Amino acid sequence: MEWLSEVWGSLTLVRVLIGLLFFFGSILLNIVVIGIVFVKIPPHYFSPHYQDDFLPNARWITRWGAVVAKNFAGVAMVLIGIVQLVGPGQGILSILTGLILLDIPGKRPLEARIIQRPSILAAVNKLRARYRKEPLVMD
Repeated sequence: MEWLSEVWGSLTLVRVLIGLLFFFGSILLNIVVIGIVFVKIPPHYFSPHYQDDFLPNARWITRWGAVVAKNFAGVAMVLIGIVQLVGPGQGILSILTGLILLDIPGKRPLEARIIQRPSILAAVNKLRARYRKEPLVMD
């Protein structure tokens, strides 16, 4: 309990504002990333026959850097999604977006289980329709 009183005593207006800025900035970034990922993925992404080849015509250094950045963003999105499950935000969509960005084996069945929930699929297809993209096809 002593550490809690030390933390409480060390709070200043500047620290609280920085924390709030970080909190709202992460939510805004989360919304932007969700929008970009779900608008850009192909309609047959969740089909079992879909094969992904990330940046096939790029130089190896560009491709390697993009894969590292994509995986870093995926981990961040999963962590933000977990926090948003108990706080404000789109926790399930954030976790799904993070899984899509990550390059881990065996992620497809988990992604499919999440996206097949009617409310999630409806929200994603509504977003895609807003940007004149075909709805996601589930096999």
